[in-house]
Amino acid sequence: MQIRRTERFKSAFQGLSKADRKRVEKALRLMVENLRHPSLRVKKMEGTADIFEARASRSIRITFQIQENAIWLRNVGAHDKTLKSL
Repeated sequence: MQIRRTERFKSAFQGLSKADRKRVEKALRLMVENLRHPSLRVKKMEGTADIFEARASRSIRITFQIQENAIWLRNVGAHDKTLKSL
């Protein structure tokens, strides 16, 4: 499966610390290899039909959708802030 990044994701990713960017990159590799990898803890976001979240670390979340045989990365950042801003 391919990874596609929205402009919002790109901007949020650049705002992360170097250590957090490295964690996100590792999570993205896992997402491509096995979206059900236990460390990602992927789940559908409440109140949405097709938006999911994955963990990059205890505090960093990635939101995404699966469309057209691709993972569309929507947002990334601190848990509460990222999940509230769909």
